[in-house]
Amino acid sequence: MSPKHVVFKKASRDKSVAVYMTKRDFVDHCDFVDPVDGVIVIDPLQLKGKKVYVMLSCTFRYGRQDVDVMGVVFRRDLFLVSRQVYPELQDKEKLTHNKMQQKLLRKLGDNAYPFFFEFPDNLPCSVTLQPGPSDVGKKCAVEFEVKAFCGENQDEKNKQSSVCLSIRKIQFSPELSEVVPETETTFEFLMSEKPLHVRLSMSKETFYHGEPVRVNVEITNSSSRNIKDISVSVEQVTNIVLYSNDKYVKSVAKEETKDSVPSGTSLKKDYTLYPLLAHNKDRRGLALDGRLKHEDTNLASSSIVKQEVLKEVQGMLVFYKVVVRMIATGMVGSSEVSLELPFRLMNPKPEPAKESEPEDMVFEEFKRVYLKGVVYGDDDESPTEA
Repeated sequence: MSPKHVVFKKASRDKSVAVYMTKRDFVDHCDFVDPVDGVIVIDPLQLKGKKVYVMLSCTFRYGRQDVDVMGVVFRRDLFLVSRQVYPELQDKEKLTHNKMQQKLLRKLGDNAYPFFFEFPDNLPCSVTLQPGPSDVGKKCAVEFEVKAFCGENQDEKNKQSSVCLSIRKIQFSPELSEVVPETETTFEFLMSEKPLHVRLSMSKETFYHGEPVRVNVEITNSSSRNIKDISVSVEQVTNIVLYSNDKYVKSVAKEETKDSVPSGTSLKKDYTLYPLLAHNKDRRGLALDGRLKHEDTNLASSSIVKQEVLKEVQGMLVFYKVVVRMIATGMVGSSEVSLELPFRLMNPKPEPAKESEPEDMVFEEFKRVYLKGVVYGDDDESPTEA
């Protein structure tokens, strides 16, 4: 049996326009981004002489209920571009960029028109802050949408004759670096002639979602203090850089131990942590990859920002670090000391698809799948299996 190629489809309420797309994940390869393409099908009788436009947008939402900003709901369009699809301004052949588009045009008939967009290289990737169990309101997120609508001009939008599909801009892990992350420091204490030396290291710089994160901790305690209650954690740091430069730090994996290092002794030990969304369900403010289905969501991937791009236009930046903490006790009381080491958490780059002639197409309708705690507008949507 030949493999099927799923085509995502959604039509406006009055059936005047429908959007067909062969994928909804678009990869940022750092040096280029996958173009956004698809096909619009129109009903000339329903249009009644109006024009048809298609729009690609990147929006940063700073939801009032998700993250409180003095009671103000904040939204900003980071990127917005639109094209007239009908009546045609260019030949269909000039707007057709791949074999699947060609096959869709042949299958959908004379009222089908192709569209094509290219992302600028300074846009962020899709990311969403997870709402809490009791939160109600628009999510805080960087979102991408393709919207088709008809009207006398681009400014005229009628919900009955418009259709909106959420898409996702993602990044995969770059080629693995041979750099071995490590850091070390020395702590001096009052009334102690000698210091405490702590070293942190990891086997590699990039770990994949679902992969155990192994951390090596070396402690040489030459001080007069005793070390106890050693804990190791993976922390997610989310910077809201566009609007308020807020920072949210969430521990996504933690191991608390009774390990101790008395004065004059040393410790060398490996700790294994599992930073998984499954262990952090319903945690408010946790950054997630901007998945289209809640069931497929994972923790947000580490942000990779190109050198020439301003961080302020990225909306949200996500980073990860390992933090080791311990309590140093002595005659003059106790204090906490800590050391941290940054690393990347990402999805692995998939194997390149084999070049082949597209097989049979399966059309899949889209309906609502709700993300807990989020109220969706009329144009918001998520896919379900047909």
